[in-house]
Amino acid sequence: MAHVLGIDVSTTATKAVLVDPSGVVVGIGSAEYAYEVPQPLWSEQDPELWWTGAVAAIRSVLASTGVAGTDIAAIGLTGQMHGAVLLDAADAVLRPAILWNDQRTAAECDAIRAAVGRERLIAITGNDALTGFTAPKLVWVRDHEPDVWRRVAHLLLPKDFVRLRLTGEHALDKADGAGTILFDLAARDWSPVVLGALGIDPAWMPPTFEGPMPTGGVTTSAAAATGLRPGTPVVAGGGDQAANAVGTGVVSPGTVALSLGTSGVIFAATDRPIFEPAGRVHAFCHAVPDRWHLMSVMLSAAGSLRWFREALAPDLSFADLVEAAGEVPAGSDGLLFLPYLTGERSPHPDPLARGAFVGLTVRHDRRHLTRAVLEGVAFGLRDGLDLMTAAGMPAPGEIRVSGGGTSSALWRQILADVLDAEIATVNTTEGAAFGAALLGAVGAGWFSTVDTACAALVSATRVAVPGADAGAYAERHAAYRELYPALSPTFRRL
Repeated sequence: MAHVLGIDVSTTATKAVLVDPSGVVVGIGSAEYAYEVPQPLWSEQDPELWWTGAVAAIRSVLASTGVAGTDIAAIGLTGQMHGAVLLDAADAVLRPAILWNDQRTAAECDAIRAAVGRERLIAITGNDALTGFTAPKLVWVRDHEPDVWRRVAHLLLPKDFVRLRLTGEHALDKADGAGTILFDLAARDWSPVVLGALGIDPAWMPPTFEGPMPTGGVTTSAAAATGLRPGTPVVAGGGDQAANAVGTGVVSPGTVALSLGTSGVIFAATDRPIFEPAGRVHAFCHAVPDRWHLMSVMLSAAGSLRWFREALAPDLSFADLVEAAGEVPAGSDGLLFLPYLTGERSPHPDPLARGAFVGLTVRHDRRHLTRAVLEGVAFGLRDGLDLMTAAGMPAPGEIRVSGGGTSSALWRQILADVLDAEIATVNTTEGAAFGAALLGAVGAGWFSTVDTACAALVSATRVAVPGADAGAYAERHAAYRELYPALSPTFRRL
């Protein structure tokens, strides 16, 4: 059996990535679907879409590569985090899943802080209560849909609904479990204190497993649906950010990854559970056994550049827009940009935060505005990185980057200068799905540990180092940090 399969259950598609023992991605299958916004701030999805998407993606990759289902040694699962999937005693779905980007639960977050105690919650789970997490969604169902609440027998997260359909087993990896904020971070399992305070029955919680551990085998019925071999082991896997870190080789303490997509995520592996005392960055279990991670989340990273182009330069390609910005000196001639276009998570957990250009004069043109956007995003990422190092994470010497924003050489150099670290790319581009496949490879016995799998199959190439502008950027970042406290009252009035 010469292949492993990584399955990524994302918000808009399920992807199946087939990987051979040398780490080569030999095929990719995918199936797209939509999610619903039944009311303002709501975001929901029918879990059946994930299963039908998984079936289609698996069949597609097997058909396109000619690989037989009997040739798959193991399957790793990853996917969108924090979604609440509620099942009855017969495993029937009770209501559409409430997704990670649902924003209805601000009052429920306050209720959780009151029930547990904010400082105690952060000390146990490593995190404050935020609308994206799973626990507030459960509290909302408890308080608004009592008929559903009375029938709940099982809680799963999105990828684990696919696991249920593949194996018939209720199971969850520890990385995704920590993202519910119902976990005891240090114990790496469900917190009796938090469950009790919120009135959640511990019997609803699935058993939890380390990322490369087998959680069951493909059933006969699932094999018939997918073309896989009955009994194929399915390992626990990890939430999308933890699996992406495995796919980029960020598994040992001191290693750091940066994902620069619509949002921006800085992810650092740690060998002990550390957290930021105010909960302004996230602290979760890693998909690697006995490892944890800190994670800073910025909501509008490359999304800021996309907004700018669509609003002010729709006639230009991203490449041309950014190339012109290279004609402007570092610091954009005194222009600063706040990238809080959709509120913010780190370092300011504030849904009312807003974007701004500050320092505009008649000498500034589109080139300056573009460069200010690139620099503002880098400054926002530096804010999160500073919180992580203050919490006890060593300052990184190298940051491994992925995501569409990192295709720009100018932006990579700005990141190196602002973050004061070497920027490197890796030889893989399939991110979370590739990481899930690597966890499957460890579970199949191809490698003894996740560390050895990453050392063998993931390599990094340096693409930027801090340069002459690093000192100037440190000074400009200090000015940038003064803007949110100054403008926050105005944001709230607006």
